[in-house]
This record gives sequence, C-alpha cells and structure tokens, in this order.
Amino acid sequence: MSQSPDSRSLLSASSQLNLMEVESIDDKEFDIPQVDTPPTLESILSQMEEEEEDPFVLEDTCLLNTDNMDAQSYDTSSLASSDSGDPAHLKRKRRTLDQNAAVHGSVLRLSLLKGISAQIVAAADKVDAGLPTAIAMSGVIAVGTSHGLALVFGKDTNQALRLCLGSKTTGAEFGAVSALSINQDCSRVLCGFAKGQITMWDLANGKLLRTITDAHPPGTAILHVKFTDDPTLAVCNDSGGSVFELTFRRVMGIRSCDSRCLFSGSKGEVCCIEPLRTPPDFRDHPITCYSLLAMASLTKILIIGLKPSLNVWMTLPYTKSDPSSVPQLAWQFVPVQKTVNPMLAFCKGDSVHFLLVKKEETDTIHVIKQRQLQLSCDIISLNWINSCSLVLLDSHEKLHVVDRPTQDILETLDLEQVQLVYNSRHFKSLATGGNVSQALALVGEKACYQSLSSYAGQIVCLGTKSAHIMSLRNWKERLDCLLKQEHFTEALSLAWSFHEGTAKAVVGLHGDSQKRKAVISDKMVEILLHFTEYAVKKCPEQGKLQVLEQHFQEVVPVLVDYCLLLQKADLLFNQLYSRLVENMVAKGVFLESLESYIVANRLGHITTPVMKDLLAHYHDNGMMDSLERCIVHLDVTSLDIQQVVQVCWNNQLYDAVIYIFNRGMNDYITPMEKLFSVIGPRVREGRSLTGDDVVMGNKLLVYISCCLAGRAYPIGDIPEDLVVQVKYQVFEFLIRLHSGDSSQKEEVFPFIHTLLHFDTREFLNVLAMTEESPSMRTDFPNTRSCCIQTFDDVQNDKQALEYQQRIVDILLQVMVDNPDFTPSQVGGLFTFLARQLAKPNNTLFVNRNLFDQVLEFLCCPDDDSRHTERQQVLLELLQVGGVVQFNEERLFTLAEKAKFYQICEFLYEKKHLYDRIVDCYLQDPLRKAEIFSYIHNLMSMPGYSSEEKLKVKEKVLQHMQELVSLDPGKLADLVVWHFTEEVQTIISELQDDSLLFQFLRCLLKFQEGCQATSRLPLESEFYELLLDLMCRFEPQELLKFLHTSQHYRLEEAIQITEKYHCNEAKAYLLEKKGDIPGAFAGLLQTLKERLDVLAAEMSGGIGGGVDGRDEEEANGEFTLTTVKSSLNQMILFCHRNCQNLDQEQRKDLWFPLLDTMMASQKEVMGLSDKHISDGLKEMTLKVLNCMSSFISLPAIIQQILQDPVYGRGKLAEIQGLILGMLDTFTYEQTLLETTTNLLNHDLHWSLAHLRSAVTKGLHPRQDCCNICLQHYKRKQDASEEIIVFSCGHLYHLQCLQQKDSGWGAASEPQQPWRCYKCSSSHGGRGGACSEPNRSRSASLAQTRFSSGHHEKGTETHRKKVVAVATLDVQQELSWDHLRGLYRGPSRLSILSEVSHGHSSEKAGFLLPAQPESFHLKLAPPPLFEE
Repeated sequence: MSQSPDSRSLLSASSQLNLMEVESIDDKEFDIPQVDTPPTLESILSQMEEEEEDPFVLEDTCLLNTDNMDAQSYDTSSLASSDSGDPAHLKRKRRTLDQNAAVHGSVLRLSLLKGISAQIVAAADKVDAGLPTAIAMSGVIAVGTSHGLALVFGKDTNQALRLCLGSKTTGAEFGAVSALSINQDCSRVLCGFAKGQITMWDLANGKLLRTITDAHPPGTAILHVKFTDDPTLAVCNDSGGSVFELTFRRVMGIRSCDSRCLFSGSKGEVCCIEPLRTPPDFRDHPITCYSLLAMASLTKILIIGLKPSLNVWMTLPYTKSDPSSVPQLAWQFVPVQKTVNPMLAFCKGDSVHFLLVKKEETDTIHVIKQRQLQLSCDIISLNWINSCSLVLLDSHEKLHVVDRPTQDILETLDLEQVQLVYNSRHFKSLATGGNVSQALALVGEKACYQSLSSYAGQIVCLGTKSAHIMSLRNWKERLDCLLKQEHFTEALSLAWSFHEGTAKAVVGLHGDSQKRKAVISDKMVEILLHFTEYAVKKCPEQGKLQVLEQHFQEVVPVLVDYCLLLQKADLLFNQLYSRLVENMVAKGVFLESLESYIVANRLGHITTPVMKDLLAHYHDNGMMDSLERCIVHLDVTSLDIQQVVQVCWNNQLYDAVIYIFNRGMNDYITPMEKLFSVIGPRVREGRSLTGDDVVMGNKLLVYISCCLAGRAYPIGDIPEDLVVQVKYQVFEFLIRLHSGDSSQKEEVFPFIHTLLHFDTREFLNVLAMTEESPSMRTDFPNTRSCCIQTFDDVQNDKQALEYQQRIVDILLQVMVDNPDFTPSQVGGLFTFLARQLAKPNNTLFVNRNLFDQVLEFLCCPDDDSRHTERQQVLLELLQVGGVVQFNEERLFTLAEKAKFYQICEFLYEKKHLYDRIVDCYLQDPLRKAEIFSYIHNLMSMPGYSSEEKLKVKEKVLQHMQELVSLDPGKLADLVVWHFTEEVQTIISELQDDSLLFQFLRCLLKFQEGCQATSRLPLESEFYELLLDLMCRFEPQELLKFLHTSQHYRLEEAIQITEKYHCNEAKAYLLEKKGDIPGAFAGLLQTLKERLDVLAAEMSGGIGGGVDGRDEEEANGEFTLTTVKSSLNQMILFCHRNCQNLDQEQRKDLWFPLLDTMMASQKEVMGLSDKHISDGLKEMTLKVLNCMSSFISLPAIIQQILQDPVYGRGKLAEIQGLILGMLDTFTYEQTLLETTTNLLNHDLHWSLAHLRSAVTKGLHPRQDCCNICLQHYKRKQDASEEIIVFSCGHLYHLQCLQQKDSGWGAASEPQQPWRCYKCSSSHGGRGGACSEPNRSRSASLAQTRFSSGHHEKGTETHRKKVVAVATLDVQQELSWDHLRGLYRGPSRLSILSEVSHGHSSEKAGFLLPAQPESFHLKLAPPPLFEE
C-alpha cells in the first residue's frame, strides 16, 4: 500500500490549474456576478426558478457559452443531445410540461449549477483537467474528471472550488475517476479509478490518506465505491463483477486497508451495489446494526448483512428482461403502517419492484415484496427524492417523477440538453484492455451510475459540460409556476388538491390539518381575486357577443365553484361580483351560472342586491322556469317576499308561490285559495280549460296530496311539529261549505266540486293512494300520479276517521243523483268506495241502498269503460266477504250480464261447479289461453272428486272443436295426459279437416318424441289419416314426415301419395319398398313435367313487352330452380341405389335421365334466353360427371352420339361435354397417382424405421441378472439362456419364467416378454391380463443367445437368446397408431383395386361415393362454355 504524498503535491496541482487566480476566470465571460453576502447551497436551491436576479439558477441552460468545446471529445457524452441547443427544441419540451402541469403542476425544479458548470468548463478548457466522469454529493459536491482529478466544490457564494484532489500525473497512472463516494460526516471522499486503484482523501485539508492498489484483482476498473454508515467500512465493485469489503484501520499512526471478497464475479457479475445509508433522524433504528448491502447482478438481487457477521438475507431472481437493461438499486426509509423501515427499490428494464425490509423480534431480517410499478420505458437510473416519490430516467433521457403509493407519473422532463455523462468506458474496462464479459459490456452501453447522485431530497446530475440539481418544488412554487403561465384553472385545481390532502409530492405544508387548510384557503382567495382581475382585463374589447360570453363562461363557473368549496360566499358576492358587474356580459353569465349551484343545494343564501339583480335579469330575459327552480331552492330569508310573490303571480310561477307561503309564513291554505280562485270559476262554468289551467289543476292535486302525506311541495318535508296540523287544515279546507268570496249561485262544498269536475279519477286517487316508501321523491313533474298517506295510516286517530267518513259522505252527497256528473264519474266514485270497503280494516259506513247502487254500477252491462277495473274491484269485495249479505243468484245474474267471468268463476268454485268454470274461461277473451293449465291442474290434483273430474271431462269433450282452434299443441298435451281413452271419439267428432290435421300433427308429434312407454294406443290408421291430410294441406312437409315416422303401412301410404300425385313422396316409399324402377319412373316423371313447364314458359315469353319479359324471366328463374332441385334429388337417388345394381340396371337409371336432359336442351335450343340454356347445359354436364362413376366412358359417349340431337356429324355442340369429361379424367388420374406415391412413401418410411428399431443392438446396463442379482454366467461350463430388454435390464430366462413375467407359456419361442423391473416400478406385474391392449407392442425384437463356452462341435446345441426391445410411452403410442392404420386391407391395395378392378368398365372417372371402403374428396371439375 503506497504512503500519502506530502502537501507539495496538492500545491503543485493547484499551481497547475490556477483556477483561483482572478485573471484566469473572466466573470463577464461566465456571467458570475459579485455579491455581498455569500448564500449557502440550500438557499440557492430553495429559491424560485423564475427569479431573474438569481446568479446560480438558469431557466435556459442553453445560455451557457460552450461553443468552443468539443462535444465528442469524450465518448461517454449523451448520444441524444445533438439538438439540445435548438431553441425550437426547448419550446417543444416546454409545451409537454404545460400539458403535464394541467394535472399536477410542475413538481420538479431542474436548475443549472452555474458556478460549478463554469468551473468544470474552465478546468477542461484551460488546464486540461479533462471532462467530468463522476459526481457525488453530500455536504459538498465532488466531480471526478477523465484525467484523474477530483474537484470539490463547497456550498458558498460562488460554489467555489474548495479542493482539487490529485494531479494529472496521478491521472496518467490511475486513469479517469470512475467512482466517487463521500462519507456521512463529509470528512472523507473515496475515489475509484478506471485502472483499478482507490484513493481516500481528507476533505478538511485535501490530504491524501490512502492509496489502495490491492483491494481487488488487477486489470479491472472500479465501477462503484461506497461508504457505509461505519466510516471504517466501505464496499467496492469492479468490472469483473466482484464485490469487496474494505475495512480501514489505523494502528500506531499507520493507515491500512483490509479487503474481503463478498461476491465473486465467477458466480454472476454484479454491476450495481448500494449500502443502506441511514439519515441522521434514524441513526437509532434497530436495522442499522446489520449494515445491509444490496447487490444487483445480471440475473438476481441479493441483500446481505455485513455485521455482526456476513449473512445473506434474501436472493431474488429477475423476471425476463432485455439483456441490455441496466440494473438499478435505491434505498429509502419509508413509513408503512405507523412504522418506518427501509425500502429497497430495484429495477431492470421497465418494472420497478419494492422490497420492505424489517427486523423481526427473533433478530432476523424479514423482506416483504410490495406492489410493483410497471412502466413503458427502459429505466437507466433510479433515485428516491423523498419517502413517497422517485425520479426515474429512461433510455431516451426522459426524467419521470413517480408517486410510489399511487404509481402515478406526476411529471416528465427532457434531459437531452444536459448531455448526460455515461460510464460505458469503465464497464468495458477500456483502460485495462477491455477484459470484460460481453454481457457486462452490453449493460454498460446505457450505464450512468456515477452521473446522478441523491442526498437529502436533492439529486445532482452531471453533464459533459454542466452540472444540474433537482429538487421538489414546494406547494407555493408549484402554484406560482402555473400562475406565471396564466393557468388559473389548473392552479385552483392543484390548490384544492392541496386543501383536500389528495395532491402528490407535497413539500412545505406544515402543522395540523386545520392550519394547512387555512394557509391554502388564503392562497386560493388570492388566486381567485387575481383570476377575476385577469378575466376582466383580458376581456376582448371588440367582437361578437358569443365570444364575450364564451370568455366569461370559462371563468365565472370556476370562480363560483371554488368560492362555494371554500365556503366563501361573502367573497363571491361582495368582492368578485362587484368586480364582474362592471362588465354587463360578465354580470349576466355570473347570474345565470348561479342556477346550477342553487338547484344542487350548494348555494342556499344570496345577498339582497344579488337577488334583486337575479330577479331582474331572469325576468328581462324570459327565463321564468329557471327563476322558479332557483326560488324553490333558496332560503326564504334572503328573498324580498312581496317583490318575489308579485313577480311569481304575474308569471304564473305557482311552485314558487306555494314555496314562499309555506316556508316563509307557514301558510299552507292561502296558496290553495289563490289557485282555486283562478281555476274554480272556469271549471264550475264548464268552460274549456287551457294548457295553463290544466297545469295549475295538476299542481293543486299534487300539492294537496303532499300536504296529506306530510311532505313539502315541491321539495323537502313539512316540519314534524306541523304535519298533523297541516293535514287537518287541508281537510277542513276541502270540506268547507262555501269559499271566502262566495256568491249566491255557489254550490255547497265548492272545493270538492271543483276538484271532482276537474279530474274525478285523480282526485279520488289522491284520497285513496298509499305512500309507497318513506324516502319518496317530492320533486314532482307535471303528472297527476302521486303517492300519499291514506286513511289506513291514520285509522287510529279518531279525528282522522271522522274526516274520512265526512269526506265520503260529502262525495256521495255531491255526486249521487247529480246530473252535472257523468255516469263514468259516478262510477269512479263507486269504484273508490268499493275499494275502501274491500279493505280488511275498513271502518267506513255506507247506506245499504247506496251499496246496492254501487253493486248495480259495477255490474252495469251497458258501460264498457274500465271493464277490467270494475271487475277487479268487485272481485276484491267478494274475496274479503264484503257482499255476503246479498243474494248470490242475483249477484251471479248481474256478473253474467256484465261479462264478469272471474266473478262467475269465483261463485262457481264456491259451489264446486267446476265444469261451468270451463265455460267461463272459454267466454273470457283475456283468459282463454289459460284454460289448458286450469284443466290440467284440476285433473291432476287430488283434491277433487271423480264425479267432478268426470263432469269436467264431458265439458271438455263438448268444446273440443273450440279447444283445437284455440291451441292444438296444448290440447294434444292435455289429451295425452288425461284423455287417452277418448282419442278415437275426439278424432271422429272433429268435422273440420284443417283442425283435425293440426290436432293429429301435434298429437302424433308428441307421441313420436315421447321416450317413455307410449301413452296412447295409436294405430297405424291415425298415421295414415295424418298422411292423407298432410298431402292436402302441407305437401312440402310430406317427405320429412315419412322419414321421421315409422308407424304407417307401406302399401297404404303408397296409395295415398299416388292419389294426390305426390311423386317425390311416392318415390321415397317405392324405394323403401325395393321397387327401384318404379321410384325412378316417378321422379323422372316429375322432372319431365318441370322441364315441360320451363319450356312452355320460355316459348310463351317470346315477343312480349318489357314488363312481360321481366315477369317471364322471374318465372323462368323459379322454374329453373325447381328443375335443379328435382335433378339433384334424382342424382342422389341413383347414387344410393347403384351400389346394389349390375351394369345394365345402372344404365336403365342413368341413360333415361341423360336422355331427358339432352331432350330438354333440344327444346330450348332455338330460344333466345341464354341463361336458361346455360343452366340446362350445366345440369347435363353434372349428370355426365356423376354417371361416369358407374357407367364406362365408351358407353356414355356412344349414348351421346346415338342421340338424334348430336347424330348429324356436328361434334362442336358436344365438344364442351367431352372436354369436361376428359379434364375430369385427367384430374382424377393425377390425384390417384399422387395419392399412391404418398402412400408408398409413407409405407416405405414406416417399414424402414421399424426394421431399424428391430435390428438395433442392445447393450446391458450391468452384467448380472436383475432378479437373482447373480452374474449372467452363473456357471462357466453351463449353457444358459438370458434375455436382454431394450431398457438395458438383463435376466436369466429361468428367473424370468419363475417370476411369471410373460403372457403365456414359457416354452413358446416367439412369446413376447416384459421387463420385470420396469413393470414393477410402474405399479404391478406385466402380463396379458393386466395390459392386454399393449401386449403386442411390448417387444419389437427378440434374440436369444447362450452364455456358456462352446466348442466348434456343439453349435447344434446353441439356442437363441431373446433380446426384447421395449419402447417408451411415446414410441408405444406411435406404434399402436401405426398398427391401427395398417389393420385390415392396406390403402395401397384399395387404390389398386379401384384403379384396376373396373378398368374395362370405367375409363378413369372417379367420384366420391363409389367404393364402400374408400371415399375421395374431389373438387368439382371446371366448366367450359362453348
């Protein structure tokens, strides 16, 4: 270890640099001003960026004059910084920041350390100190250079150079400074060099304390050197990937350093280390005693403890990532669950992982994995800036500020202008010859570990010509940055997030929650005032009114919103409104914007001046609906009641009038009096009501219902102490004999009269409806439906019951025998009374005669209005026993006349006359469909007697015709379940053939689908009857029925289909019978008929007009489609039956079909419709192609040439047919040859591989038997057979026979064996009984040999030794599959038989359905036009 040099080396270095001489540094050149009071570095960093007088913080880093420096003079400069001096480029970056500021503002302050940057440039330019290579920050800032110097800058006024450590001579010997580290008390600095040396310097006097040259293997560069919390302990990492512990000692004045290898690069190269450095506030944390160290290799993360003894606490491998990604580590003490513990952040690639490290009570370290952060960029630097925020740098030199708890990216900055220094040379160890691995060199391409250093919430960043420092802005700075850019809305949003505690990366807010909110609230008030002034001053002086309104609509709602959030209504209405009122447009926008806040109940009180302006503005602009919505949500005390009421009456704002009277004066009657005074005369005089009158009447009904329900109108609830009082006041008001301004002509009970005349039904609903829920909405629209409290809710209140009876009496007195009311209105009253009487807890008393009137009304047969409702009311009366005193016969008579079938059902059921109920269902149009369910339930349930069920059966049989027409399917189900013995009777009584067909179809369909034993004793006559009916009504379904049903007699079915000329169905039956010629003749006759129709249509359409031709073309197209369908059916018929016919019989089928198609072409040959002609030719070609599979080619051609159409020597017309046949032959011949070649090749390959497997030699694993464990030659002179399996196991034949491992007798020479050991290891003995399916594949080769020595004369006594070649599972599966393919006739023999068996009959036309054992999937042959 070298000794420290004397102090003259430091002086010589200073004299060489001359950095402190005045004439060497021009203050004007570097824009360094003179100051009286030197600031500290903390004060510099805490100053705002926008203060222009700050000499050490520049907003535009491009102002630094670096034109005379070569950007490429050092190979670690940023490759992405070529445009850093472009002003337009900087503007683009600022626009990006503006977008981010809209969410979180400017979170990070990036400042140029101007003094340090200037001196770095001067040192490199004037004294050849070299470009910067590394930086470290603690109480001072140290910068290493490429020429081996370490420049230490203090936190004084000019960030002056305190020390210059080392010399250029040292740099020439040691190389560039590759790593720096400053200890906790800022007394020592460690410098690592590119050639592997480490030096320690005293920062107090610049003295060299140690030069360490043997701490690690020579020839490797120092990548990292780090102090720990213990000043006598450090760690270093070299380019070989190894990590060493450095222990500093001083014995008798002699300084020494001991080195210990913590991790060898041979086990995986470490490229990043990070010891846990404890901040001063956590020096007493229990985890500090372990001196934790995190290491990141290329494949995993390790956390080890250096004290009290070396211990590995965690190892975590990476997930898959890019090999060029740079591993990163960073420690930070983080509060989690009320405790503070260190958290390690590590990343490689685009994922950041977090590990929480705790000390357990058992003195062990527990590592807990936290939620990871996933990004979309490759991270090359990772630093904590506080306990919640990280600063990440990606490979594109974009800086991301991330909030760890929420994983939000708060801000993104561009560091291209910094020209970041990279450490690629050191990772490649170029100074020592580049003896590093390719993996480490690849990682080093993006390594910048020594270019960023964090300390106490600040991060210093090193560029090739400058140094920058980053820190979080405090909350005021973030707001002021937005205000400076005139982003007031974003500033208010950010301030409110500060106020609510939802903002991220907040700095500078202290004290409890209330104090913080008070400070932020004052700041927001200041911003609101500033925003208002800005909006008024920046208002466009000229332009359209819409432009001015748009300007203030973007401002005013924001002002109102935040004033209400801060509960600063006085600020809103006094200071802000007084400023906005100077502009008329702003005033209007302000007043109109208040509506949404008032309606949402966010603003309930308005000052008197503003309310006055609000009334005037809304009135002048005709916004009366908006005004009414505002009034009913405002506090009444803020209103001038007289003025507001007058405005509301004049503009018919009835909701507002009611609200003011109710809330302002607790008067619930006056609004009703006023409304009645308006609508009453018009209603009583019978004048037609206008739309406004109807609206007023509806509001009156809803208002009355709310008062009776205890709800305020239009919103809210009546005070609890007034609910009962208001209810009785409303009742008293309604039953008044006369109004206050009554005349002699006024009727008694004028208010009830008016409401009944206005809408009888809805007024009675108001008295009858129940309240549905306690939280009923009371913001009623203009509807008449409302939910109120009924008499039931107050039945225990004697006074309420008296009011109930009183109102009922008045209603009867007013409406009964009053000609002013229509019968419908009186009926509504009776319905109301009936519903009240039907309630179980009814207390109403009604006169018996009046009750008779109610009953007569409900059962009135002449009134069809509200029939269902009247029936339901009467049914409810019957169900609660309200009319038991009446004669049931009379009641039944009335119900029958009124067609109240449900009433009749109720009475019949009471008398057990269930058969009469069937009539009720059949007569009731609304419940007809339910009769089947009723009958089924009645017949199935056990509660009915057999006599009752018999009567119902008889009734059903009487109405069978009607039931079939109603739903034949449901009737069929009913018959199957309950009328199985009456089927014949039902069928005989159904006179309508159409209904009989529908019934039979459903009945037999159900029977066909029934999986259980047949419920119906159906005979074949039923199916034949259905067949007959189907021929008449649905012949298109005939074939489907014949295919699915098997219960008809064949001969009778043939006669039926022949009777109705259903040729296709008849052909199917004849084919089923076996009469192939007869079936073919029927199908051929159908085809000829359709061809004749087609020819007739074509000949009839010649010479017609345009419309006639279009119609004929459509008809011809349809007929052509039917011809194709018929032809396809015949081709399928021939295919099905040709398999069982000889050659002559096949000709009898195909040639008539061919003749028919060729004759049809002759008929249309002279017609002009080419489409029809081409269609017939295409169908003829299809017949030829299909018949070529069964008829020889010469016979087909001879038949064609014998046809009179083609017998005149002109082959041009049949050229297309013949060429098509030849092309098909060529195609199929090629297909056959290709298939044969493939099969031959497949067979040869399989047999070759099988032969190779069988003849393969076997090598035993050992020379002893695996059963008896003796040598295979137990006796030297004895001849003994042994067996060797392909698995390598060897056995004596005798031992194997004793273990019974074979499948049969041991004497059989070809008997396959199974390895006893392998079979036992797979769960049991092998044998035919245990695995029969695999017995054939147990062995592919058996060879026997003798183990004894034999003389030449004893060869005849030799026996073959069986060597059984066993297969693994995959081979056995393949072998089984191969055997399955070759089981039975081979594919080659099949193809050979196909190609040679019928060569005399078929010239080569192969079609899909020929041989039974072979089906070729052929594409259709090409079509040719003449």
